[in-house]
Amino acid sequence: MQLPSEYLKKKSATLRPVQEVAVILFSALLVAAGLNLFLIPHQLLSGGISGVASIIGYLTGWNISIVYFVLNVPLILWGWKAVGRRYIVLSCISVVATTWFMAIIPIVSVTHDPTLGAVAGGIISAIGIGFSLRVGGSTGGFDIVGSIITRKYDLPIGNILFVLNGLVFIVLGFYKTWDLALYSLLSTFVKGKVVDVIHVGHIKVTCFIITKEKDRMLAELRKLHHGITCMDSQGGYSQVGNSTLMTVTTRYELAAVRKAVITTDPHAFMNVVQSTEIVGRFARGHSK
Repeated sequence: MQLPSEYLKKKSATLRPVQEVAVILFSALLVAAGLNLFLIPHQLLSGGISGVASIIGYLTGWNISIVYFVLNVPLILWGWKAVGRRYIVLSCISVVATTWFMAIIPIVSVTHDPTLGAVAGGIISAIGIGFSLRVGGSTGGFDIVGSIITRKYDLPIGNILFVLNGLVFIVLGFYKTWDLALYSLLSTFVKGKVVDVIHVGHIKVTCFIITKEKDRMLAELRKLHHGITCMDSQGGYSQVGNSTLMTVTTRYELAAVRKAVITTDPHAFMNVVQSTEIVGRFARGHSK
């Protein structure tokens, strides 16, 4: 007969990938809806590869969803090597799903005001991007570039995306009108701020883990590529010896740490506190 903890471990391992894919699909739906219902009807850009695809579509009449998919292929190949397989697999699912949703959602103007379209489109797309990043994937395009940069440097990914998108808006201004470029800039500014609210990969936290399964816990935590400090400790009431492990990670990777702790030792105690400053080398984790 299975113990409750063993059953919960197996159940969690079974449901987790399904939940992640479900979030990725819902995120792709939001990104496609933001484009087709708010931005594309006004010939605005969301920035990034979708923005480049939109410019090509506006100038040539080609199908924007197909152009979006083709432009993502080289970035996905780059991300496979630089970021990790799991991240790219989820990103591939997102790109294919976004392409499909863009093909089936009609291009209809929900609002006739381009300002409202820019803001609403930016917010809706940002929610999709943010939740996709939180489960360890992306919506492709410049999100992959931004994720590569933010894993090496402690920078908010929303700010990175905002800078990367600047060139796209300059091109739009020259080929169309500067009004459209500025509306698109507004959309991307809003999107960057919302993404940073949802995606918190640049925020660091310190985890204190008290466990009796020191060796097994260390083996799991070492897979996350962060330093770990081990201390012997004793329960104040029980006076039973334990091991206390301390590791610094990011809010982005906190879910992976929590999962490793719970599956390794369901009876472990973990305290998470936000770190205001880190002095010294901080190794950023990588998806596998």
